[in-house]
Parts: sequence; structure tokens; C-alpha cells
Amino acid sequence: MVRMVRDHLYRKSVTVVLSMQVNLERIVAIWIMIAAFACGMRLAFPATPYSGTPWGSGVGLLPYLLVVGAPVGSLLLGLKLFPAGRIHAQPAFRLAKVGRWRKVDCLKAREMSQFGLYGVMASLLVGIAVNVPVRTLEFLSSIPALGSYSPTWFVSLYSVMLADVVILSSLYMFAFAMALRLVPLFPRFLVMVWGVDLLAQLSIAHLVAGINEVPQGVDAALLDMLTGNVKKVLISAAIWLPYLLLSDRVNLTFRHRVSVT
Repeated sequence: MVRMVRDHLYRKSVTVVLSMQVNLERIVAIWIMIAAFACGMRLAFPATPYSGTPWGSGVGLLPYLLVVGAPVGSLLLGLKLFPAGRIHAQPAFRLAKVGRWRKVDCLKAREMSQFGLYGVMASLLVGIAVNVPVRTLEFLSSIPALGSYSPTWFVSLYSVMLADVVILSSLYMFAFAMALRLVPLFPRFLVMVWGVDLLAQLSIAHLVAGINEVPQGVDAALLDMLTGNVKKVLISAAIWLPYLLLSDRVNLTFRHRVSVT
């Protein structure tokens, strides 16, 4: 029974990964349409009125073009830098030194059953991709459009939150592209992104604390959101870091080595 469930989940993971690889252009197009619509709705309800129209104002429209387009551009850049089917060189030194491992030839590794993005690895891949719409939704639901007469404190708050969603979404999408292309540096790059994400949330909290005249209610709501983001990063790292270090699939796929029993 357990084996049947495990085989079913494995087949499901294969279907999910292959679907993402085959339908990647369609997924990107759907993202652009949905995200553009959501950003348009956000523009329709600014924090303060526009002096003209939001569509004719770079201040109103440009930030949301970045929200929609930056992760797409980062994904496309990653796919271009790491072409499909290419075998990428292993790093000169290892950071993941936990466990006992034996090196495997890169061609032989691809013939082994544990090679690839399937099984539990598929869940990590989906989680990285889903992180972008979740982060974008949080930004759109919590931060109104800038408008033309916003107070200084809100302009500062809007700027740091915009930078957070654009930069982190782009980094996560680049990590997603590295995973799809089986780039050996993917595990350590993802760990770096977690570190950047954690540092960003703490830095934003520090910056907002230094902005004068922020209403108490806004300050408290923002603190709750940043605390939630920190918890999500720490939980993700706690769950997936041991997997990235010890998984036979990860070590074979990205490090070309197998465990020595």
C-alpha cells in the first residue's frame, strides 16, 4: 500500500515537472495576464488621487510594469544563460560536505533513476514558482498605488516594499530557471536567496522604524507582514536545507555524486 502511494506520488511529480517544462511559455503568458489585471485593479484605487491618469504617469504605471515584468525577465535571462541540454561544470569547491559521497561521471549520472527533478524535488520547484505570485499578491493587497499627492512617509514605504517584491521575485525566478536547467550552483544560489530574503525583511523593518510620521496602525500591520515573511523564509530553510544537503536525488542531479554506505 505504501509503495503504491509512493509510486503514485512519483508519477504525479513527473507529470507536474514535465508540464512546467513543456507549458512554460503558456504559464508565463497566464502570469502576465493575471498579474497585469491585478496591478490594473490596484492602480484604480490609489492612496491619493492622480493629477492626470495613472496610465499616462510613469510614477503610477512604471512600478507595476516592474512587478509584472521583472520576474519574467529574470526567468528568461536564466533560461538563456543556461541552455537546455547542456552539461554544466561542477563548482571548484564544495560547500555541502555533510555525509559520505562518491563522485559519478556526469553522463552516467543522467542514466541513473535518481537523476532529475522528480519526487520531492518537484515540490521544491513548485514552491519556488508559487512564491512569486504569493509575494506579489501580498504587495498588491497591502500597499495602495502611490498616486500624485502621497505623503513623504508613504512614498518611502512604497519604495522599499516595491524594491522588495521586484528584487526577491526576480531572484526566486532565476533560481527556478537554474533548477529547470539542472545547474550545479542551484542549491547554493537558493540558500543565498533565502539569506537575501531574510536580510531584506529585517532591513525593511529597520528602515520603516526610521521613517517619521508613519501611522501607528500602518506600522503595526507592516510589522505583522514582515514578521510573517521572516517566518516563511525560516520555515522554508528549515524544511528544505537538510533536503538540499542530504537528498540522494539532489546530490546526484546537481553534484554528480552518490552516497557511500
